Amino acid sequence: MGGVAGGDATDGELLAAHIAGDRTAFAVLVRRHQDHLWLTARRASYSAEDAADALQDALLSAHRTAHSFRADAAVRSWLHRIVVNACLDRIRRNRVRPTVPLDDDVREPRDPSDHYADLDLSMVVERALFTLPPDQRAAIVAVDMEGYSVADAAAALGVPPGTIKSRCARGRQKLAEVLRTVRTDDGTGQDPRATAVSDVGTFSPARRGSTRPSAGTEPGGGASKRA
Repeated sequence: MGGVAGGDATDGELLAAHIAGDRTAFAVLVRRHQDHLWLTARRASYSAEDAADALQDALLSAHRTAHSFRADAAVRSWLHRIVVNACLDRIRRNRVRPTVPLDDDVREPRDPSDHYADLDLSMVVERALFTLPPDQRAAIVAVDMEGYSVADAAAALGVPPGTIKSRCARGRQKLAEVLRTVRTDDGTGQDPRATAVSDVGTFSPARRGSTRPSAGTEPGGGASKRA
């Protein structure tokens, strides 16, 4: 199993080795995708603590149920789905969806003549995401922020493509309403964010395959070797 231990195997080979009893294969697989899985959990959770707990739940579940993996899906998508479901389960158990207001210093930049100096649009959008219902947020994150196609997002989240489309449409509409409340003054009387929210990807901090590091994680998630 030297190839597996060295990380030369594909995701599918690593998972198969884990199922066959290799004690290192699953750890190699997790390290390979740890940045993506953490970022997914963080975006689908209300706090870093919730994200960490949900991610731990998800990895334990994946470790125990690896034998149920169907080879017609990508291992990364399978892991993504387990993480999202763990986050949603935790939110539903808590039954309370807190309001996440935009900070005052984001609503009113300290220097109106240079408001973009203190305003990171991607951060504004990420905060606005937490005003959405969890199911809509998961769809928006998958399609608009991580670059999944509707079909791939549907497979990863375990719902029909039409459901992904409707959740994205409703989520984008809600985001547009939220982002319009963020006051700006660019001299034109228009809010540049509100005019672009029809494509939330305009503000996407990361696309699938980008090299943007995920906050709060240790580096080291290597390039994905998909089955």
